[in-house]
Formats: sequence, structure tokens, C-alpha cells
Amino acid sequence: MPQHDSTAPVCRDCKGFAAVAVTTGTRHRDGSRTTLLVDCRTCKGTGHTAPTAALSAGR
Repeated sequence: MPQHDSTAPVCRDCKGFAAVAVTTGTRHRDGSRTTLLVDCRTCKGTGHTAPTAALSAGR
């Protein structure tokens, strides 16, 4: 399980698990499955997101 830095906000979409291995259903010659490593689209594989900018109170 990844360790989260308390100052960096965790990605809301992947909850910090930024990369997953997905099987394609095909197999290699040795019998192992073909997998793809897919990164979270929101955080681009970091597990953290940049803090959102606060809305300004006055215009």
C-alpha cells in the first residue's frame, strides 16, 4: 500500500493507487498473461493532485 504525504492531497479518482496492471486476455509463449500498465488520467500516475485554487472573495 502506498504511503501518502500528509501535505499533498490524494487524487480523488484513484485514491492514491495511480497505476494498475490490466490483462489483455492474450498469453505469451511461456504461458504468462500479457498485461498493460495504465496510469490514472487525472493525476498522470503520481497519486496526488495539485491543490485547487481558492476562489477570490472580491472582484
